[in-house]
Amino acid sequence: MTIQHLIRSAAAATLLSTPLAQAENLDIVMSQVFPRDQATYIGFESIEREDVPATSAIDRKYLVVDFRLAASQPAAEHLQASVHKVCMALLKDRELVRSLSDSGYDMVSVAFDRRSQFDCL
Repeated sequence: MTIQHLIRSAAAATLLSTPLAQAENLDIVMSQVFPRDQATYIGFESIEREDVPATSAIDRKYLVVDFRLAASQPAAEHLQASVHKVCMALLKDRELVRSLSDSGYDMVSVAFDRRSQFDCL
């Protein structure tokens, strides 16, 4: 195996592992936002709007982080505070925000049910 082959293999492995590391970091950050009795982190979904031109000022690629509030938590009373808590947890992790931005994400939204999303950044 030549040095060039090793360098190419290492570069390919780095490029392939970056989204996985980013996803793992996002999962770790989001799973620690709430105690288990308040809300449960479900996961995230990457959305890319193909109907929006890449040169448009409209957000084209965004991430939705999904939670479910505990049944004992009245959603209307705690919704704004819960959205703020998730958004602040994301914003405090500058490396994660930079990584998401470098991956082309224009926005991150938070969902606590299947009907509504709230924008963070």
